[in-house]
Amino acid sequence: MLDDRRSRVLQALIEEYIRTGEPVSSAAVLDRSGLDVSSATIRNDLARLESYGFVAQPHRSAGRVPTSQGYRFYVDHIGPGRLRSATRARIEEFFTDVHRELGRLLKETSGLLADLTHFPAVVIGPGIEKDTIHAVHLVRLGGRNVLLVVVADSGRVVQEVVTLEVEPTPRQLDAAERVIERTVAGKCLSDVGAGTVDGRLSEAVRHIVAAVEERLRSGDDETGEVYVGGTAQLAQIWNDLAVVQHLLSMLEAESTVREILGDGGTGTTVKFGAELGDDVDLAVVSAEFDTGGRGTGRIGVLGPMRMDYRRTMRLVEEIGEILEVRLGSD
Repeated sequence: MLDDRRSRVLQALIEEYIRTGEPVSSAAVLDRSGLDVSSATIRNDLARLESYGFVAQPHRSAGRVPTSQGYRFYVDHIGPGRLRSATRARIEEFFTDVHRELGRLLKETSGLLADLTHFPAVVIGPGIEKDTIHAVHLVRLGGRNVLLVVVADSGRVVQEVVTLEVEPTPRQLDAAERVIERTVAGKCLSDVGAGTVDGRLSEAVRHIVAAVEERLRSGDDETGEVYVGGTAQLAQIWNDLAVVQHLLSMLEAESTVREILGDGGTGTTVKFGAELGDDVDLAVVSAEFDTGGRGTGRIGVLGPMRMDYRRTMRLVEEIGEILEVRLGSD
């Protein structure tokens, strides 16, 4: 859609706006782009970019700012930047100790990424579906609700609430727990299927077993722990208190965090407010990391649309790659 010159004009405008946060003049675009053209040509290109919806002019006498569409074109046509040696050294130092417990490592990784980017960061660990099940426990919560506790051989624990059709008795729960443990112990969560329930069991126990096995099968894609770092920086990034409160609510809901990071597959993805189903000034840079036998996780950064995408993309990719190596070799 854009020829090479106008692409460079748009890139120069966006990078200058990221740097200053102020509407960008045609003179600043010409200076940053390094193009050997006249100021009139730059002004004409900016007018054309505005007609395409890539930039906007807040006031008639002001410079221009990028739109969501402009940011989309920009991130789709740039590559990750390079990190300074001091940043690389800090990352290497952090990952020198490879013997941290998994949960602690991922939590501290979210803090590291938040410190390096100055934006909130999220790490979603690999799900438990590739771990071997060691034990299953059923805990009565009251009424028809039962707490399902799955303990993996790795020591990881997943807890889910299962709502049954009728309120179970303690004896029925004990009987169902023994049946389920015999059925699934030693298997991966992803291999749990619908078992053949002993016909000698009571109808109530069979219903409990069926409900729990269904929950085990349906929940294996959301068992990865979610770790969020850098939320204290929200008020420094967004001046609007309503936006800060909105983002805090998003980050406190695991289901929402999983949704906004999404399943972008391999590679690095960038999504903006409207693409995230939200009209707030928000961009999310994320990447998947594959640990092999442990499954996949996702790492990401949440910031305003005016962020340094080259550096953020490089940081997300590099830390994700290190997690792949460290976790895959454990």
